[in-house]
Amino acid sequence: MTSVSPDARRIWRGVRLPLAVILLVVLTGTLVVLARGEQTPGALEPGSYEPGGSRALATLLEREGVKIPIARTAAEAKGVARDATVLITQPAYLPENTFAEIRRTAKRVVLVQPSPGTLEEILPGVRSTGQLEVQTRAPDCQAADPVAAGSATMGGLRYAATQPRAQDCYGGSYLEVPGPQATVTVLGSPEPLTNEGLSDEGNAALAMRLLGKHERLVWYLPTPADPSLEAEKKPLSELIPAGWSYAALQAGIAVVLLALWRSRRLGPVVTEPIPVVVRAAEATEGRARLYRKAKAAAHAGETLREAARARLRPLLGLTRDAEPAALVESVAARTGRSPAEVGALLYGDPPADDAALVRLADGLDVVEREVERS
Repeated sequence: MTSVSPDARRIWRGVRLPLAVILLVVLTGTLVVLARGEQTPGALEPGSYEPGGSRALATLLEREGVKIPIARTAAEAKGVARDATVLITQPAYLPENTFAEIRRTAKRVVLVQPSPGTLEEILPGVRSTGQLEVQTRAPDCQAADPVAAGSATMGGLRYAATQPRAQDCYGGSYLEVPGPQATVTVLGSPEPLTNEGLSDEGNAALAMRLLGKHERLVWYLPTPADPSLEAEKKPLSELIPAGWSYAALQAGIAVVLLALWRSRRLGPVVTEPIPVVVRAAEATEGRARLYRKAKAAAHAGETLREAARARLRPLLGLTRDAEPAALVESVAARTGRSPAEVGALLYGDPPADDAALVRLADGLDVVEREVERS
């Protein structure tokens, strides 16, 4: 007998091509990862190749001879900020007094999209005035860097300053605030600094002029994990003013006294007989008298129709949300009536008077009996 099972040679010939393809894909992926180097994911991360990262901008600056120390804590940033440009990517996580110390020693500080509350704390005199759509915008100002860069993709938050020498550009989404200390530039959108937006319009020129003027650029990425923030956290008891504590104590005493005053000793559940028993027929008759007194034949007719439709649906195997057409067709099929006749009975015009209401009630009753008997 000749064996038909595949031997090792035939198996190898069958799988060697798929194995070669898989090996090629793995090697290619490995080479790409090694060529790109280590990546740090995250928004505005100088080591991130993601669309929202800033690896492309960091590479351009390094090629121009700019040294880029990366700081992730307030202590690291303050240690290397002297005579440098400092880019602060998350101003909301700045520890207390860190911005003031950095501004005293740096030559330029760039804040990316600070919130109104953050501005109020770290940069008095500058406020947020609303939002703008992120799109290509002309500088429309006299500031040197935006004028040289030309149109750029800007928008996001708008800012304004009370200082006379401050200049707002790109519809207010770029604000430059000079001073005796470092010049502060506030950006309403991170778009010009990202990998995705760097090649659009004059974004690269604006970013290079903004961050590449000095020998060092401190790329400061504040995070909630900064140990400096732990020292600033206060317990809830310290955040409540003293007057509120006394008021809360008095309110608590008042609530306890009110509860004692209104309290009742608990006892067994007391059952009480229903004072009046109203039979269903009497309730229906009373309701009918109200409809008759109000001359609401149309409303009464719709009530009868809705009740009839509700009773017919389960008899016909239909759900509560069945379409009118489905109900009409099912009733017509079971009773032998025409769909037009059934539709007029179940969904027709409201009765104009009591006589028409009586005819409608009789017709609905007959149809229901026919469906039950079918």
